[in-house]
Amino acid sequence: MKAISFSLFLILSTVITFAQQPLFKFGKEVGLDKVNFGKKVKGESIQWIQVNTEPDTWKIKGDELICSGHPIGVIRSEKKYENFVMHIEWRHMEAGGNSGTFVWSNAEPGKNRLPNGVEVQMLELDWVNQHIKDGVKPPIAYVHGEVFGVGGVEIIPDNPRGTRSKSIENRCKGKGEWNTYDVVCVDGTIKLSVNGKFVNGISKSSQKTGYICLESEGAEIQFRNIKVIILP
Repeated sequence: MKAISFSLFLILSTVITFAQQPLFKFGKEVGLDKVNFGKKVKGESIQWIQVNTEPDTWKIKGDELICSGHPIGVIRSEKKYENFVMHIEWRHMEAGGNSGTFVWSNAEPGKNRLPNGVEVQMLELDWVNQHIKDGVKPPIAYVHGEVFGVGGVEIIPDNPRGTRSKSIENRCKGKGEWNTYDVVCVDGTIKLSVNGKFVNGISKSSQKTGYICLESEGAEIQFRNIKVIILP
């Protein structure tokens, strides 16, 4: 019995150790005092940590980070963040693709392999056509930029769709086209700009510090130009 228990301990230790391995550096972090608008800022590279995906889920190709979408799970930033602005560009490579980024997350997988935190949704435009239920098509505003608490994190939505907040207009581009999110996170409030216009937000998040996570959820998605500006 002791031998079995020790073997199980070794297996679990191996899994936990692997899950916390540094993967790669991608994107930049810069303090607000170092931002020089109109000029390039070098910043510090963001280290990403494995949580529960696979080594071949993610790969860097030139200036792009490519996620295969398999298996479902996340990677996380090495550091925790509280007040910050995140600029992130993304594009889906499959019709109806699903992904997102989490902020203020504990980066600990739950029952559905995703962690808690506040999720900023990234869905490809055809998602609504692929998920018609009882003859009803989901609203196009749900497709991108929906912001919601997950894993027990509670929020107050600016534009309620149940407990979630939906975008006030569709500004998302389709498969193969780059989209830009600017996510402003300050003291439990989040405001989201999609392709140059603020369209959504939440307030009074019950969790307002944590890791940033990038999500793998069944379809290839690509990221580029990730920048985190630390606010006082």
